[in-house]
Amino acid sequence: MQLLIINGPNLNLLGKREPEIYGTQTFEAYFEVLQSQFPQHQLEYYQSNVEGELINKLHEVGFSLDGILLNAGGYTHTSVAIADAISSIRTPVIEIHISNIAAREEFRHKSLLTAKCLGMISGFGLDSYRLAIESFSAR
Repeated sequence: MQLLIINGPNLNLLGKREPEIYGTQTFEAYFEVLQSQFPQHQLEYYQSNVEGELINKLHEVGFSLDGILLNAGGYTHTSVAIADAISSIRTPVIEIHISNIAAREEFRHKSLLTAKCLGMISGFGLDSYRLAIESFSAR
């Protein structure tokens, strides 16, 4: 199974940014853990702080992969364009959040992406990504 993890803005700062919310591990280190846990899958990783680059990546891979794990960061709550990109592709997308967005600031409670995704996993720290991979594996 070929899966791509796409992380949006500020997620390149995991391990440094607000460790009380996001933890102290970098995503690159966690990605190595995921690769070792799921050797039967071809896992790839992409990160950008730019909305248009995230959309371009969805368009590029959205007809050829088995699944996409998308943590759009702050764009989750603001980007109609990313929601439209998800609607425009065939590859199923699972929305990922490290923190429980429903337990945070009110503006984070609404996701513009969830209705376009296969599902959402939120609030399990970096393990949210593992849970999404397991979900794709069980399909």
